[in-house]
Amino acid sequence: NKTTLSIILSFCPCLVICVECASSGVFCPFVASFCEQGGSPSEIPAQPQHRGSSLRPRTERQEIREGPSQDRAAGECEKWSQPPQWPMTLDPDTAHPELVLSADRKSVRLGDTQQRVPNNPERFDCNRWVLACEGFTSGRHCWEVEMGDGQCWAVGVARESVRRKRGLSFNPEEGIWAVQWLHGDQYQARTSPETTVSLGRVPSRIRVCLDCDEGQVAFFSADNKAPIFTFPPASFNGERIRPWFCFWDSETQLRLCS
Repeated sequence: NKTTLSIILSFCPCLVICVECASSGVFCPFVASFCEQGGSPSEIPAQPQHRGSSLRPRTERQEIREGPSQDRAAGECEKWSQPPQWPMTLDPDTAHPELVLSADRKSVRLGDTQQRVPNNPERFDCNRWVLACEGFTSGRHCWEVEMGDGQCWAVGVARESVRRKRGLSFNPEEGIWAVQWLHGDQYQARTSPETTVSLGRVPSRIRVCLDCDEGQVAFFSADNKAPIFTFPPASFNGERIRPWFCFWDSETQLRLCS
């Protein structure tokens, strides 16, 4: 009751900032550490920095230690349960000169040397990237990408206006939402800074999901429908959003699944 709560808060005022954590069922270690150190009310921040975190100093990379709850995972999978709707192809006019596209434009790999191709305005001339021909301005869309045996790659979506010339880091601030697989042992979402994603099983195929109206980009394992990462909602402002692919090593071959 209110009287009991008042007594508790007067004894341990640091509990005030943990109401959000308590109501969500998430243990907040800040309470224990703050009480043990004998903190005073004036030292308590207005809000916890991150729900359920240990409030350690921010490092270069964030880390997700556990996947979504079962209820949340089921809800996300249900939203994106429809099969891929579009027979996609890769756009040769956007491909970096070192990228080699298959005859059907369904797969792409990194070649040994740069090809002699026109330096048209649409082409990426520094980053080893390529876009799909298709792009979307509204609605929900899903497609799947087969990864092969590659050790270093990234997949996601990019704004039509993403810069094509000169080097560019890829993250939402630059108009790219993507996840990457590095050196065969680490998944990362390209947030700022990167978020390391812990997966129980490495998928052989990834489903990329785009909701243009809600500004949402999500990634799932196409093998078992397990969520990989969902970016915070963005504002696309009606701009065309296109599937995007990135390469770092010659062993990587990505294929669009029909």
